[in-house]
Amino acid sequence: MPLPAAANADLVLAHGVASREDLPLPFGYALAGALVALAVSFAVAAFLWRTPRFTGPGAGRVLPGPLGSLLDSSRLRWSLRAVGLLLAAFVAFAALAGPDVALNPTAGMVYVVFWVGLVPASLLFGPVWRVLNPLRTLHGWLARAARVDPSRPPLPLPPWLGYWPAAAGLFAFVWLELCAPNRDSTHTLTTFFVLYSAFNLLGGLFFGRQWFDRCDGFEVLSSLLGRLSVLARRADGALVLRSPLQNLDSVDVAPGLVAVLGILLGSTGFDSISGTQWWIDLVYDSGISPSLLNTVGLSVAIGVIAGAFWVASWLAGTLAPDGPPGFAGLFGHSLVPIAAGYLVAHYFSLLVFAGQQAVISASDPLVDGSNLFGTAAWQVNYGVLSARGVASVQVGMVVLGHILGVLAAHDRSMRVLPKRDAVIGQLPMMVLMIGYTLGGLSLLQTK
Repeated sequence: MPLPAAANADLVLAHGVASREDLPLPFGYALAGALVALAVSFAVAAFLWRTPRFTGPGAGRVLPGPLGSLLDSSRLRWSLRAVGLLLAAFVAFAALAGPDVALNPTAGMVYVVFWVGLVPASLLFGPVWRVLNPLRTLHGWLARAARVDPSRPPLPLPPWLGYWPAAAGLFAFVWLELCAPNRDSTHTLTTFFVLYSAFNLLGGLFFGRQWFDRCDGFEVLSSLLGRLSVLARRADGALVLRSPLQNLDSVDVAPGLVAVLGILLGSTGFDSISGTQWWIDLVYDSGISPSLLNTVGLSVAIGVIAGAFWVASWLAGTLAPDGPPGFAGLFGHSLVPIAAGYLVAHYFSLLVFAGQQAVISASDPLVDGSNLFGTAAWQVNYGVLSARGVASVQVGMVVLGHILGVLAAHDRSMRVLPKRDAVIGQLPMMVLMIGYTLGGLSLLQTK
């Protein structure tokens, strides 16, 4: 759904694509400014940030009594769980009872309101999906029916499993969004979420509540991005306010973390590439199934992003031979702000414009002319955001994400590396950050 000419933009509002090409300043200047910002942040950290400053789970200022009590109350928690159930039930109703046509709101609710909206919601309010997640509520009911204590499950969750099930679930979803045939079909979406729900509910019954913490892809996504919120829970269980970088430092190091973040970064990059005329021509001329070719492209994009991080980690370990093993895991948290920056930059305009359309369509879930919420007669307001505003947010978020990534990696290196290796060991990561910045800003130019 392109913007009118008056908006001076070219936005493709489809299943998950929101591309921009009119930056508010020449691309060379934007790139130079981004690289200078990264170099300055690295230099400042190297010369003025000589000792670790982040204490992770132990940091934070306790919220004032009334506010903290409200936000941490069981009444609010169960109210939000009810909201999550109602929203899931509404989307299921539209998918199962409504016709499988383009006007059905299911695809918009899933790909825009849920998938895209979960990003800013988590950045602002923390791991919101942990509270809204209808699967947690259903799991509690099933566990009670099966007479299983969710906090004392039949099996312990193996430490080696880490985030790998979450990575598999997220890959399945981005494949659905970017590669699957009939990806907007209510039948396709219903099939995916039935299988996804069954897998996670079974996992919850066998391994308890902790399954959702590490293995539910959407909850892991919300929790990782929520580390950049000022709201957090301290090690002693208190709800606190703390710096996003302090919060980020508390990310659990576990197998599969880099894979999860590589999927987020790689899928976002491929989404931009797949909208270019070059890729469209390649798909058309290849004679290969578009779904298969897109699957290969998506897998390569994810592999390149994750592989580059692993190589940089290996080089960092080579330059700092006295450091601890497992560099990729130790520095995986530094990819979280980079992923957040890319996700916001890539999907920001989609949420603003297609989000309005999703709200409008939600009033008529059966596509029979009803107006349940009084929004059916609304029109999408394309003037709510200018092309310059979109581009400014995109460039700003990519640059900010990389700066935070540099600072997070630097502070971690101050803690885990010998002082003589702390700066030189970061050089491969710095080169990697520059490469990610170059790639990210280049993709903002694609059409």
